Amino acid sequence: MPIPFKADVVGSLLRPLSILDARAQFNAGKLSREELWKQESAAVGEAVALQKAAGLKVCTDGEYHRRHWFMDFVERIDGVAFEGGLATAFQDENGFIEMKPPVVVTKRKLGRVRPLAGEEFADLKPHADRAGLVAKQAIPSPTLVHFRSGNAGVDKKAYPDIAEYYADLARVYREEIAALHAAGCRYLQIDETNFPFLCDPRLHDHVRSIGEDPVGVQTIYARLINDCLREKPADMTIATHFCRGNHESAWVASGGYEPVAEIAFGELNFDRFLLEYDTDRAGGFEPLRHLGGDKVAVLGLVTSKRPQLEAKDALKRRIEEAAKYVPLDRLALSPQCGFASTIGGNKLTVDDEKRKLELIVSVAGEVWG
Repeated sequence: MPIPFKADVVGSLLRPLSILDARAQFNAGKLSREELWKQESAAVGEAVALQKAAGLKVCTDGEYHRRHWFMDFVERIDGVAFEGGLATAFQDENGFIEMKPPVVVTKRKLGRVRPLAGEEFADLKPHADRAGLVAKQAIPSPTLVHFRSGNAGVDKKAYPDIAEYYADLARVYREEIAALHAAGCRYLQIDETNFPFLCDPRLHDHVRSIGEDPVGVQTIYARLINDCLREKPADMTIATHFCRGNHESAWVASGGYEPVAEIAFGELNFDRFLLEYDTDRAGGFEPLRHLGGDKVAVLGLVTSKRPQLEAKDALKRRIEEAAKYVPLDRLALSPQCGFASTIGGNKLTVDDEKRKLELIVSVAGEVWG
């Protein structure tokens, strides 16, 4: 059955000092990977407890086993490699900062020779079961594997026909989804940055630099994502989170959803869309008119980037405004993004984080009962 939660959570949580210290010792060669995992696993239990205490019925592992929201997953895909860094301009209230996440390239035929997120989910699920919560697993979108280098980053000997590349990439994701389902995962979230990036005209130059058209690539990526989802089990809810970038309270993209809404909301076969709506950077709710069928819009009205707590009445008014375009029973509420997509985390405290989650639960209860 579809996930019914009106109060949802995106994924990453602020990492406790125990993880930051353990990761530093691991990077210095003073701690084994096994001991690092133990430290992280203990913290996952604490993260689940925090989410339960906030009143949520769903939980994630906070992405505590990852150093970065996508790198640890993507590097496990056989045939994928990281090369150099893609200069990315993040912005906060004080101006621009540059970060260089790795360029993703394909060196040989793609394959899934080991679990990509299975070990993380296997660690989360017992904690979630004991707490009586649904375990939600987040994974990065397949579009990321292509977007960071384009066709030029795909080895021509391995893939003389780019269609075969997309077919293999989708197969890898189908295999991972099937494995997660077999392990008991019933709520999966695929984190998508590239459709939201296409909302920002400033980023279109990168799209053209990889040999793609900002409009045409939407059709290519929609076909890829839907191919990943075509064997989705009937009892598994698969959501997407549309992210505009999240690094130490900074972001990358701005712009409303209208440039991508018709394809993204109308054609992508996700059950739930977790959408950033915490500031004017995301535009208005009008593009939600393209959200057809039984698709649910989870409104990310509560920011994960600042400690200030939103006013309940203001959140309720915005939910009412969104309900002009999507029926209220197909809306839900969540944070705008994760609290720590990169290991340092956003500029707020764990207490701030918990208050934000409690606010979401409280408002959802008052709006939907």
